[in-house]
Amino acid sequence: MSQMHLSGQLVCRDRDQAAVVAEHLSDHVARTRAEPGCISFSVASTVDPLVWQVDECFQDSSALKAHQDRVAGSDWGRVTAGIERRYAIRGL
Repeated sequence: MSQMHLSGQLVCRDRDQAAVVAEHLSDHVARTRAEPGCISFSVASTVDPLVWQVDECFQDSSALKAHQDRVAGSDWGRVTAGIERRYAIRGL
């Protein structure tokens, strides 16, 4: 099985959405990094205060799917549901 890489941006509509990301990000990152199969995971602010760079690497497609399933039911998934995601996945 090949590693799965996700890269892209989390694009906030306004400062309120950016504040939600900032408030909940550290918990989301910690939980994700603790997941089985997570090789690397980072979400970093950019020069645009409304855009966050997202880079993820998971052991295989099953680990990425498990991550996505966990996020869908998490606090992070709920509070960021309306925030645009522009992601590309490699390794499929």
